[in-house]
Amino acid sequence: MSKVWFITGAGSGIGAATARAALKAGDRVVATGRNLDKVRRALHDVAGDNLVFVQLDVANEAQAKPSIDAAIRAFGRIDVLVNNAGYSLLGNFEELSTAEIEQLIATNFYGVMYMMRAVLPVMRKQRSGRIINISSLAGVVGFKHCAAYCAAKFAVEGLSASVAHEVEPFGIKIITVEPGFFRTDLLEAHNAKYARSSIEDYAAEGPAENMWSGYHGAQQGDPARLADVLVKIAGMDNPPRQFVAGSDALAVVQPALEARLEELLAHADLSKSTDGPF
Repeated sequence: MSKVWFITGAGSGIGAATARAALKAGDRVVATGRNLDKVRRALHDVAGDNLVFVQLDVANEAQAKPSIDAAIRAFGRIDVLVNNAGYSLLGNFEELSTAEIEQLIATNFYGVMYMMRAVLPVMRKQRSGRIINISSLAGVVGFKHCAAYCAAKFAVEGLSASVAHEVEPFGIKIITVEPGFFRTDLLEAHNAKYARSSIEDYAAEGPAENMWSGYHGAQQGDPARLADVLVKIAGMDNPPRQFVAGSDALAVVQPALEARLEELLAHADLSKSTDGPF
């Protein structure tokens, strides 16, 4: 049976590629974005009866349920929610304003939360569904200049892992995807946001933009190939709860987790020493 996909941030990158892959597989797609003209332009060549466009700013909680309702009116159900919308905010933590961090969290974390809360009643009624939350390599390992972005992605990881236990009895599976570097617009000059360098102690290394902007367009990951994999994962009876996407991500995540385990075991006696008598 064909699936109905609801994809946030479908105007470019992984979101647009996933919409194309799902349509190629014979599924139906609700493609959403804050700038609906951008979404339409990105998918104009695959437009048809199986594709519906819905305007959605994921950071606005009031838009979450109406967008889900629009999808139900169009196709009658939602089988796969892909929480992909997000952007990057880069710079030394001390140089990021609270307002900048809160705005990023509103999109990259609360946006995921709002959409999950809106879609879960639909999926519980169906007794089936897949929620694919696009996290990041930065949701597993911390990086310089990425404190706010990592914080949001780590939060997505925790939310996904916890809610997965709650909804699994209803036939709902939650998959957290942790891509490495993919050729998306995340680091494109008009999309990436950078802190204003203002603290002298950090000045010697230069602005964060000098370090990160060079990656744009040179990432090895192909969003189209990842999208094909996501279609396969959505069709699995028992999909992975965490999926590390890209050989570059695997090369970083595996040793990082092994080092974390090694450190944990090295201090096991200290951990046990905190146990008290009953």
